[in-house]
Formats: sequence, C-alpha cells, structure tokens
Amino acid sequence: MAENGGRGPTVARIWRGRTRRDRADAYEAYNYEVGIKPLIEKAIGVQTMREDRETETEFVTISYWESVEAMAAFTGRDPTAIHHLPRDAEFLLELPETVQILRLVTSHGKTGGT
Repeated sequence: MAENGGRGPTVARIWRGRTRRDRADAYEAYNYEVGIKPLIEKAIGVQTMREDRETETEFVTISYWESVEAMAAFTGRDPTAIHHLPRDAEFLLELPETVQILRLVTSHGKTGGT
C-alpha cells in the first residue's frame, strides 16, 4: 500500500545522462523505445526532459512511484542501483553511476501530457 493511501506517487526516481549533440535525436528515440516504454507500463507517471547545448545534450528522466517498494518490484533489486540500457555505452558521454530518489512532499498545479 502506498504511504499516501494509494492517492498517487510518493517518490520520484531521477536519472540523468549526457550525449553528444549530434547523437541526441538517435539517443532520444532509442531511450524511448528501450528505456521509457517499460517505465510507462509500471510507473504512475514518467517525464522525459532534454536540454540541447552547443556540443552536448542532457537527458533527464523522472519516474513517479507509489513507494520505494514499488520501484524495487519493477527493477527486481535495489531501486537506487543504476541500470544501463544495452546501448548506453555507445551513446552516452559517460555512464551515470547513480540515480536520485526523492520523496514527494507536495505537488501543485497541473503536469502531464499525452
């Protein structure tokens, strides 16, 4: 049972990765197919963000979960452990070593999309 009585997410898992700017579109498509689609099926919500800079692009993925236990059930292990996609080493400038897990305290306004 979620800490908030099942009314929504109580934690967010934040992943960050950087790629060369000229590989960003290809990585975005790959990441969606291999990394984001499975999250969409299991997490309460998923947001992906992208910042294009002169020579590199940073991607941020935030997935929202009812509990840390729900994240662990999805990953099959410690949800704070990093999980690299099969082609991440090909695309990313360096492989991220950590993810950030934050407890949601409040949420205001409308977020969401299609």
